[in-house]
Amino acid sequence: MRKFFLWACPVLFILAAIGWYSQMDSIWKISLITAFSSLAIGIGHSKLLSGYQYTFWIITAVCAGLIYPQTFLHIGSIDLRNKWLILIIIQLVMFGMGTQMSIEDFTGIRKSGKGVIIGLLGHFTIMPITGFILAKTFHFEPEIAAGIILIGSCSSGLASNVMTYIAKGNLVLSVTVTAISTLAAPVMTPFLMKIFAGTMVEVQFFNMMMEIIKIVLVPLAAAMIHDILKNYGETARKRIDFLTILSAIWLITLFFFSNSLSYETDSTVGHLIEISCFIAGAFLVGKAYHLVYKAYPKIDSLMPYFSMFGIIYFTLVTTAAGRDNLIQIGFILFLVAILHNSAGYFFGYYLSRICGLDKSSSRTIAFEVGLQNGGMASGLAGSMGKLATVGLASAVFSPWMNVSGSLLANYWRKKAKVEETTQTSLVNS
Repeated sequence: MRKFFLWACPVLFILAAIGWYSQMDSIWKISLITAFSSLAIGIGHSKLLSGYQYTFWIITAVCAGLIYPQTFLHIGSIDLRNKWLILIIIQLVMFGMGTQMSIEDFTGIRKSGKGVIIGLLGHFTIMPITGFILAKTFHFEPEIAAGIILIGSCSSGLASNVMTYIAKGNLVLSVTVTAISTLAAPVMTPFLMKIFAGTMVEVQFFNMMMEIIKIVLVPLAAAMIHDILKNYGETARKRIDFLTILSAIWLITLFFFSNSLSYETDSTVGHLIEISCFIAGAFLVGKAYHLVYKAYPKIDSLMPYFSMFGIIYFTLVTTAAGRDNLIQIGFILFLVAILHNSAGYFFGYYLSRICGLDKSSSRTIAFEVGLQNGGMASGLAGSMGKLATVGLASAVFSPWMNVSGSLLANYWRKKAKVEETTQTSLVNS
């Protein structure tokens, strides 16, 4: 079936070209989107290119958002940029990523302490500083410039773990840096945004910290609850069950008596109560998901697809919302994405080598520094109500990071094999 879609691609691209040349808008627009969709499906038929399937879905989303912007901003009366809808989807994205992690990932610092420190230092200095320099150099308008700095200030994503695995890097180090940088994000991302983008957009440190806790740590906590229930025995299960019952009681109490509590929604007390509700919800979701997992164990392997869908959604809506800006500065923004991403790889690798890490670990740090969590950046831009401007960088950077990461990972994989062969030959001789 995939082979059929792959063969259909050239025909659809030719049809799109004919439609564009003949000025038949409906023909070329539909044909072009269908061509990219067919390519995204059909490319899975090729073992060599199947790793880029997700990237081509991202490209399809960009294409659709540019061609039919109004179609992908509303479905009936539903605004696809609604803050609560964005929050739910980004939590789904992060929960899906979290199901591929475990409690053990956060304890890897004991084995790779030096590498973790270098990775975190490189990640939270190289990328925001590079983003700031590029934003100033190319004279982007303030909100778009802030978006470049935002994606440079976010934690690393699971893509770095995948690329490290392909490249035969230090996977334990990669997973640990990703986990620790994610935990550090609620403090580091608002701090870096305040320093580098505080004059471009209004950055409220506490509010942004609360948003990151909601969109990153809460769904991650729900996934870790599932991991505890799955791997840590009967005693841990009883403790989680007890806390889940308390969480349910707390939410029910607030539901019935919230009107009698006197506090301002935007006050510190209001924020703390809101976060307590999200944490309580994490216990309920983690427990509910675990029950589903027990009935259908394969669901863990399906969750990354939900995360991918969420990121494609953000790309589609962000592109549609920022279409005019993207047409004007899309090429320059893409160039900045290449420079920003390349700087992360380059400085991440050579900083690690200078600090004494081996090649395998240095390649790992390069991925950890160079690959940001685009979903987190999109979610924060959406929560700020600035998806069309602040969120524009993540829509452009994310596809390129997937492409460049895959290319570099495969190149380093080949080098690692050559190095292993050479080392074996030296030992044998």
